[in-house]
Amino acid sequence: MSPRILCTAAPLMLAAGLFAQDDLIRKVSANQSDTSGFRFTPVVSAEATPVENQASSGTCWSYSANSFLESEMIKRGGPAIHLSKIYSARRAYEEKADNYVRMHGALSWGDGGEPHDVVNMYAKYGTMPEDVYTGLNYGTSKNQFGEMQAVLQAMLDAVVKAPNNGKLTPVWKKAFSGVLDAYLGAVPATFTHEGKSYTPESFAKDVVKLDPADYIEFVSVTTAPYWTKTMMMVPDNWAFQQDWNVPMEDMITIIDHALRQGYTVSWGGDVSEPSFSWKNGVAYVPTTDADELTKDQRAALFTGPKPEMTITPELRQRAFDNYTTQDDHGMQITGIAKDQNGTEWYTVKNSWGTDNEHKGYLYMSKNYVRYKTTGFMVNKKGIPPAILKKIGG
Repeated sequence: MSPRILCTAAPLMLAAGLFAQDDLIRKVSANQSDTSGFRFTPVVSAEATPVENQASSGTCWSYSANSFLESEMIKRGGPAIHLSKIYSARRAYEEKADNYVRMHGALSWGDGGEPHDVVNMYAKYGTMPEDVYTGLNYGTSKNQFGEMQAVLQAMLDAVVKAPNNGKLTPVWKKAFSGVLDAYLGAVPATFTHEGKSYTPESFAKDVVKLDPADYIEFVSVTTAPYWTKTMMMVPDNWAFQQDWNVPMEDMITIIDHALRQGYTVSWGGDVSEPSFSWKNGVAYVPTTDADELTKDQRAALFTGPKPEMTITPELRQRAFDNYTTQDDHGMQITGIAKDQNGTEWYTVKNSWGTDNEHKGYLYMSKNYVRYKTTGFMVNKKGIPPAILKKIGG
């Protein structure tokens, strides 16, 4: 996810196409009112690690998908530890840089990414505990990626021009990694965890013990046949990955089934709607279109549960096609809750710190998920058997 404002998914300082994370947070935090009218009761809850803060970086995709993997570790009986989000992001930036140059710069650059990037980097490069590789290498206590990304972009654009008689030098990747070392720190070849020495690969194999093949990503578009793979058409899909295309209602079926089986969901979508309030920790779809909301209606958005717009696949696709829905942000769905009217909402873990109504969590209506999801990833063990059979699982 990236910066339209936010972040592929800090509001993600996402990559090209979204706002910077800080801008995104300011925007959705402005959607404030009284939340005393909302009362939520948990229905199912999966275990998750404590909420973190991606700060001024468009790394929501790495925070949310790594948090998803942390819950996967807990689910299988492993330790509840934070994995290094910046290690995953750094490896993804190296891979993305290679694609950027191969595409002669015709690729979105920035902090943004997708949940599959975390799994792909885990499969190829392993992982490590967060305290081993924080990425805080120049005196800051929180991520600040603006300068680094500007330097990286300028470097890559210079490389693409191939000033060496039209040929690339053999050392540009080494130079690129040198910049990452300066800002994020060099990646340790080995490290110690609980008294034992590991490499990133051996830590993934011996401690994390997750199988990358277990994770399946889904989209829902009307522009490709259902039950086939299609490319996720968002700027932050720099890896050009294809995902399973399912009908809109099957998104809900899959998410519900996974949560009720104790699995969490790595979610990506749009959080720029006026009815998404980070401060209040609520997101839903009013019956009135966002562009037509009056001042009084906006003021009353978060005073309690209200009727929602009916979402159809056609409405969902139209919003995606006209940029009303963009790939703004990535979060982790960890459970289901009911409001005082008995309506089910999703419990969602964010990565913007704990300074909101629900200590870093929020409640997102199922209609919001129907309308604003760009993609999501689950463990195949959490997919309903009939759907898993359709995709050859």
